Formats: sequence, C-alpha cells, structure tokens
Amino acid sequence: MAFTLITDPLFYAAAVPAVLLLGVSKSGFGAGFGSLAVPMMALVVSVPQAAAILMPLLLVMDVLGLAAFRRDFDKTLLQFLLPCGLLGVGIGALLFKLLDAHVVSGLVGAFTLLFLAQRLAFPPKPGADPPPRWLGAVLTTTSGFTSFIAHAGGPPLNAYLIPLQLKPLVFTATVSFLFFFVNLAKWIPYAWLGLLDARNFSTSLVLLPLAPLGVWLGIRMARRINAVLFYRCVYGGMLLTGCKLLWDAWH
Repeated sequence: MAFTLITDPLFYAAAVPAVLLLGVSKSGFGAGFGSLAVPMMALVVSVPQAAAILMPLLLVMDVLGLAAFRRDFDKTLLQFLLPCGLLGVGIGALLFKLLDAHVVSGLVGAFTLLFLAQRLAFPPKPGADPPPRWLGAVLTTTSGFTSFIAHAGGPPLNAYLIPLQLKPLVFTATVSFLFFFVNLAKWIPYAWLGLLDARNFSTSLVLLPLAPLGVWLGIRMARRINAVLFYRCVYGGMLLTGCKLLWDAWH
C-alpha cells in the first residue's frame, strides 16, 4: 500500500502548535493543556482522525517522559490509578462507535468548567482531607474513557489529583507514567476500529520531530516552575480546554 499523507496547509497550521502544546503539557503540566490538541486539529479533520494521527506521537512523548521522570513518580498512587484508567480505555473501545464525539466533548467540557468553578469558589483549606478513593476511581476511569475517545483524559484526572496537593514534579511524573500505559492500551482497539491507516500514520511521521521538541520544553518548565504558578497553569489549561470542548459540542 502506497503511503500518502495530508497535504492541506490548514491542517499543519493547526497540527504543529497542537503537537507542541501536547508535548509541553505531557511533560510539564500534567496534561493540563494537552486536551486541547485534538480539538485544535479537529478544526480541519474529524475527531477520530485527529486522535489516530496523534497516537504514534503520544508513544514517543510518553517514552521520553518516562525517561525524564523515572525517579519522581508516586508508585503507590500509580498502582491505584492504573487499573481504573485501563478500565476506562476498555469502556471507550466498546462504546466508541455508539457515541457522538460532540456529546463526549460537551460532557468533558462541562465537567471541567464545573470543577474549576468549584475550586475557585471554594479553595481547599490547608490540611483538608483528600478526596475519597471511590471518587478517584470514578474520575480516573472517566479519564481513561475520554482519553480513548479524544485524548482528553487530563481534566477528569486533574479533578482528583489537584486536591491531593502533590509537588509539581511528582504530579507530572505520576501522570506521565499513567498515560504511558493508558495510551499503550489504545493501540489494539484503535487498529480494531480501523483508525490506524496508512494515511494517518504517514502524516504522524511528518509531525514526529515536533514530539521531542515539545517534551524538552515541558521538562525544562516542570523542573523550574514553583508550585503556585504550576497549578495556575493547570487551571488555565482546564479553563481553555473546557471552553473549547463545549464550543465543539455546540457546533
């Protein structure tokens, strides 16, 4: 089969900043801004195609993130999160063809903005109890589900992790390890659903050099940013993501 690729300049005008933003987010801000990547690319291609094109890039970014943060993740927290995230991937694979991507976008966007409003209106007090584990299980399963549908797993996961008040480096490292396994689990279902075709893969190869560049920028930021600014950036990413996903749901 001859390899073809997308040649529309408008696609690359959206895809280049989307890939860089995804790389920075995955390595620097715990997927805060990364959920914007698919909606940005969906301005010129369908949501499933955008998600498929990003799959090989996510693998490269994940491997680079693991190498950079291999000593910084919270092992106990990861052991709790991982089964829930993989369950969400399984649910997403089973329901993928039954769900309208716009409906999923709207639900994730609304949830993200509601959580953000709650956090700003009622900021956590020092020494407050962490969220219950059952809520963490629900939110992480939701994260795996929305990650499968549109690589938008960050907002539900952040809703659980932010109240834990982890150090920025631990936050980023744990999220990097979780999404490495979540994204790895998507490959067989994506192939089963016919999303990993030659055109999408060859387009991924053209964008591939941007993956390490985005990760490098994110790693530098993660190791230098203070905790207050870090969480402000995560909140900013959630605000932009929520607004963009709601916009996509209504148009």
